[in-house]
Amino acid sequence: MSWLFGYKSQVPPQGGDGGPEPPGPPPSSAGSAGQMAGDANLTKAERKAMEAYRFDSSALERAAEAARTLERSKHAREALELSKMQENTRQQEYLAKVKEYEAHIEASKVEHKRVDHEERRKTLAEETKQQQQRAQYQDQLARKRYEEQLAQQQRVQEENLRKQEESVAKQEAMRRKTIEHEMELREKNKMKLLEAELRAKAKVDRENRDLTLEQIRLKAEENRITVMEGIKTAGSVLGQGATALLTDWNKVVTTVGGLSLLALGVYTAKGATGVTARYVEARIGKPSLVNETSRFSLLEALKHPIETVKRLKHKPTEALQGVVLQPKLEERLRDIAIATKNTKNNKGLYRNILMHGPPGTGKTMFAKRLATHSGMDYAIMTGGDVGPMGRDAVTAIHKVFDWANTSRRGLLLFIDEADAFLRKRSSEQISEDMRSALNAFLYRTGEQNPRFMLVLASNTPEQFDYAINDRLDEMVEFTLPGLEERERLVRLYFDKFVLQPAAEGKKRFKVEQWDYSAVCSKMAKMCEGMSGREISKLGVSWQAACYASEEGVLTEQMVLDRCEAAVRQHRQKMAWLSEQEKLDHKSITGGKGFLTQ
Repeated sequence: MSWLFGYKSQVPPQGGDGGPEPPGPPPSSAGSAGQMAGDANLTKAERKAMEAYRFDSSALERAAEAARTLERSKHAREALELSKMQENTRQQEYLAKVKEYEAHIEASKVEHKRVDHEERRKTLAEETKQQQQRAQYQDQLARKRYEEQLAQQQRVQEENLRKQEESVAKQEAMRRKTIEHEMELREKNKMKLLEAELRAKAKVDRENRDLTLEQIRLKAEENRITVMEGIKTAGSVLGQGATALLTDWNKVVTTVGGLSLLALGVYTAKGATGVTARYVEARIGKPSLVNETSRFSLLEALKHPIETVKRLKHKPTEALQGVVLQPKLEERLRDIAIATKNTKNNKGLYRNILMHGPPGTGKTMFAKRLATHSGMDYAIMTGGDVGPMGRDAVTAIHKVFDWANTSRRGLLLFIDEADAFLRKRSSEQISEDMRSALNAFLYRTGEQNPRFMLVLASNTPEQFDYAINDRLDEMVEFTLPGLEERERLVRLYFDKFVLQPAAEGKKRFKVEQWDYSAVCSKMAKMCEGMSGREISKLGVSWQAACYASEEGVLTEQMVLDRCEAAVRQHRQKMAWLSEQEKLDHKSITGGKGFLTQ
C-alpha cells in the first residue's frame, strides 16, 4: 500500500560496519519547513535515506481519491484487510531486520574481542621474546665477565709463576756462582799446595842428587850382571838339549810327529769352525743380505721375544684382506694365492713371480700377505745391498739360497728393487763383480725349487736381463689407483687416522661435524695420479694438522688444505723427474689396481 500513502519502499542503506541499518518508521503526513532546513545538515547517506520518507501532496490526493473509490466499491473490506496484512508483514520484516542488525552488532563485538585478544596474545609473546633476549644478553654478559675474570686470574697466575721462575732462576744463578767461586778457591788452594810440594821435592832432589845418581848406577850394574847370567844359563841349557836331541833318533822322530799332529789339529779346527759357523748361520741366524724375515731364529727370538711370540701365534689370513684394486687384478692375485697355498700343501714346485709398477702400490705388502696366507716364511732383501758388497756379493748370494733351502715350511724370497743388480749384461755397463753376482743368481735359480719361491719387484722391469725374464712364470702389474679406488682409499685412511682416534677420545683430537662422505669424494677427485703410499701419508698429515691446531679440532677446511698441499707436492715431484723417468712413469700408470699399505 505504499502507493496509497505516498512513500516508496526502498532497501535501507548499509551501515559503516557493513551491517544493515534498521528501517525507520513511515514519515508523518505533514512536513515542516524546519525539517527541510535540517536536511541540509545531514550527510549524503542520511539524505539518501530520508528521500524514502519525504511527503508528497499529490500522492495524498491520489490516496484520498482511491479511498473514496474503495468506499463505493464492494471489495473495500477485502482491500482493507489485505492492506493490514501487508502492513503486518512489513512490520515483521522490519523486526527481522532489526534482529539481524542486532546479531550483526553482537558478531562485530565478538570479532572485536577476538582481535583484541589476539593483539594481547601477540603483545604478550613479544614481551616474552624480549624478556628471553634480555635474559640471554644478560647471561652472555655474565659469561663474558666470568671469562674475563678467569682470564685475569690466569694472567695473574702466569705473572706470579713468571716471578717465581725468575726468583728461582736468580737463586740458582747465585748458587751456581757460589759453587763456582768455591771450586775456584779450592783449585787455587790445590795449585798452591801442589806448587809448595813440588818446590819442596825439587829442593830435596837437588840436595840428594849425588846419592840418587849412585843408587841408579848400582841398580844398572846389578841388572846387567843378572841378564848376562841368564843368557849364559839359557844358552847352556839349549845347547845341552839340542845335543841330546840330535844324538837320540827316537826323540827326533817324536818331535817331528808332534809338530805334524799340531799342524793337522790347527787346520782341522779351522775347517770345522767354518762348517759349524755356516751351519749355525743357516739354522739360527740369517744371511747379511736379508733385511727382514718371518722365519724363526734363536738370535732374533732373543733380540725381539715379544714380536717372535706374536708371530708364532699369528694365524694365516686372507691374502687380499684390506686390498683395494681392480676386479680383474684381484681375481688374478687370488688365483696366485690359492695356487701357492695348494703348492705348499702338496709339496710341489713353486712358481717365480715378477710384480712391477710405480712405487707405493703395495708390492711388498702383498708378498708378505701371500707368504702368511700360504703358511710359508718370507724373507725380504733389496737389490741395492748387493752392489756395495763387491767381490763378497757372490758368496752372500750363495748364503741366501743355502739358507732358503733349509726352510721346512717353505720360504718366499722377495727381492725389492731387483733391477739394481739384475740388469742386462749386453747393453748395461756393469762391473765384473755385479756380473759375477748376476751369474751366481742365475745359477741358483736355473730350476724351479720345492723349498723356496722367488718374487721380484721392480719399477722398471724393462731393464732386466733376458735370462732373468726367462726364469719368471708370472708377471703382475700393480698400477696407480683410479677414481673409485682412490675414493675407497681416502675413506679407509680417513676412518683409520681421523674417525677412530677421535672415537677413542685421544687428547687434543676432535673432529667437527660436516659431510664426511662428500668431502672424501671431493678429495678422491683431487688426488688423481697419487699412489696409495701418498694417500696414506695424507691421512697422517690430517692427524698432524689436528695436533698442530690451537684447540685440537680438525675442521673441513684443514682437511682440504692438507689435501691441496699433498697434490701440489705430488705435482712438484712429477716435475722433478727426468725425461727417461717420465717415460717410465707413463708406462706404468695405465691401470687401476692398487693395494692398501
